[in-house]
Amino acid sequence: FSDVLNFNKYKLKVIEGPDAGKEIVAERRVVTLGSAYDGDLVLDDVTVSRRHCEIVFDGGGYLVRDLGSKNGTYIESFRIKEGFLRPGCRLGLGSTTISFELVGEQINVYLSRGDRFGDLYGQSLEMKEVFGILQRVAPTDATVLVTGESGTGKELAARAIHNHSKRADKPFVVFDCSAVPRELIESELFGHVKGAFTGAVQSRPGAFLSANGGTLFLDELGELPLDLQPKLLRVLENREVKQLGSNETRQIDVRIVAATNRPLEQMVSEGEFRQDLYYRLAVIQVPLPPLRHRRDDVAFLVDLFLRDLGRSGPGFVVSHDTMEKLKQYEWPGNVRELRNYVERATILSTGRQIDANLVPQGAGGLGGQQGGNGIETSIDLNVPFKLAKEQLIDRFEQEYLMAALEAHDWNITQASQQIGIHRKSLEYLMKKHSLRRPS
Repeated sequence: FSDVLNFNKYKLKVIEGPDAGKEIVAERRVVTLGSAYDGDLVLDDVTVSRRHCEIVFDGGGYLVRDLGSKNGTYIESFRIKEGFLRPGCRLGLGSTTISFELVGEQINVYLSRGDRFGDLYGQSLEMKEVFGILQRVAPTDATVLVTGESGTGKELAARAIHNHSKRADKPFVVFDCSAVPRELIESELFGHVKGAFTGAVQSRPGAFLSANGGTLFLDELGELPLDLQPKLLRVLENREVKQLGSNETRQIDVRIVAATNRPLEQMVSEGEFRQDLYYRLAVIQVPLPPLRHRRDDVAFLVDLFLRDLGRSGPGFVVSHDTMEKLKQYEWPGNVRELRNYVERATILSTGRQIDANLVPQGAGGLGGQQGGNGIETSIDLNVPFKLAKEQLIDRFEQEYLMAALEAHDWNITQASQQIGIHRKSLEYLMKKHSLRRPS
């Protein structure tokens, strides 16, 4: 069923910087440091990035991993992308210095012995820990909050929880909080009777009643309007629902699994999400790691996708160099983007080997002289500065937005959330550059 990974608790203490004297005792295998509210060690230092670095116990030691911070992460005086910590060493983040000391008490982490749970796959330590949590949680009726970036497999995790529970032969209903128009969310979630409002020509049960006896998956939970959150909380606490236009309350027996790619704890602190609803939903939290934090799974997943896509045709192979470049790529769209890439590569490659030139830009420095985003930086001094600048910005916007949209299978809401702009702003830029999904 599972193996047990043992590691010592450790203390992180700020010894220099604005938060001098602040300390935490880490009791989890993965700990995040930065200025973001939902981090484990939150630093009020303007030189520290929101998600600056993380410390991971990988079975052999305590690995600190820089998360693309602006000012870098240092062990003693050496700037690192990844490096192991030893007791007594100092960690530098911006103008903050932190000491690292083992506490002594051991923590047990349960790791699955398998390489899949439902349709989630992985051989890395990160995924085996996730599988270990899911295996223990699924048979219960506990409410689960699955967190992670777009494309990490949150809905797959929810379906796996349902399929491994005693409710497996009952309904599994998906309610996407971001896909329903604001004015219809209440009726779609709780249902309505005929005549409840203009246009209600017939009764609808709503998501809760449709899922009765089974599991309701609340996807994109962070998009739920604030004024509807008390009503959702009331349903969860009382286990009864009242349809719009009805005076009758109906008892329900529904397990809730929710998912979000937004920082709910930070939203709570900013008044954008109710604290009581957050605690009601976050009984068990299952964080899904981004693909860039489990690069050891890339080869395994590529092989899996190739076998899946090659069932009715010739198989494909990937050269060692190409695979190394795929491992180096950041995969902003995570596993979904990787699968789309493999499918595209099998179609466009000639012969039975995936062409190296089909590797995404930015992986292993492909494509000649380019900037960090894959944009060519050749300069024509015959073009006036102002015009050259405008042309470069236009090219950047087109390529950046195309990459974001393709990474999220042209889901505008998810792409806008990933790159940090409003959906309407993305729609404007798509119209400006005539960006359309290929037919």
